[in-house]
Amino acid sequence: MKLLITNDDGVFAPGIITLASFLAERGEDVTVVAPDRERSSVGHAITLTRPLRLWTMPAGPYSPKCTVFACDGTPSDSVMLGLEEVIPEPDLVLSGINRGPNLGDDLTYSGTVSAAMEALILGRPSLAFSLNCRETDEAQHYETAAAVAAALLGFLRGSPLPEGVLLNVNVPNLPFPMLKGIKVTRKGVRLYEGKVTRLKDPAGRSYFWVSGRPEDKLEEGSDVWAVAGGFVSVTPIHMDMTHFPSLETLAGNGAEKINLK
Repeated sequence: MKLLITNDDGVFAPGIITLASFLAERGEDVTVVAPDRERSSVGHAITLTRPLRLWTMPAGPYSPKCTVFACDGTPSDSVMLGLEEVIPEPDLVLSGINRGPNLGDDLTYSGTVSAAMEALILGRPSLAFSLNCRETDEAQHYETAAAVAAALLGFLRGSPLPEGVLLNVNVPNLPFPMLKGIKVTRKGVRLYEGKVTRLKDPAGRSYFWVSGRPEDKLEEGSDVWAVAGGFVSVTPIHMDMTHFPSLETLAGNGAEKINLK
């Protein structure tokens, strides 16, 4: 397969290096176009107020079989430039492997998932990969997520994605043999408690740190439930955010008859 790979952790992040190298060494045609620095949680931002730059990188920590570019923009910028300037007809666009999960309501913030969404908007099938790890974990099993990615690519060769659908894949931070399997899931609920912390600088002025502790609703069939149970979560996502039941309700309750004069 011809693959375009990006991320939001930056071109030198271990997740994208592991994913691209793992797939290239197994015979895939891999091109990387990724941000030149950390761009986590930028969502679907694109750059409109300054020029963008794109340059070739030496393979460095990547497999020598990878072609690597860096971009000084966002993950979505990287996908646009990759498709317009580098590899216009990939078979798939992959985003990741993200350091940390993208579960539940993380999807609205995630640069990783948004990069896959940008590919979808531009008419290319895509997948987003995230590893449920923390910086403080003794081991971060990116090779497990890369092996999951390779297995899913094999599956997709015989079962292509429906048009307009991407897969959001979250992998437990475990050695590959310890995974319990794959669950096809719906988006769950993940909220953050204590999202804003007020602190004081040495001069006594207030500043704010946005973080928070994730609180998950572990409902069976959801992505947060699957990963908590040791399963790989595969969630199909599409871009149509219309709440269809409300179309009839709003119209039936007279929303279209509101007097605007």
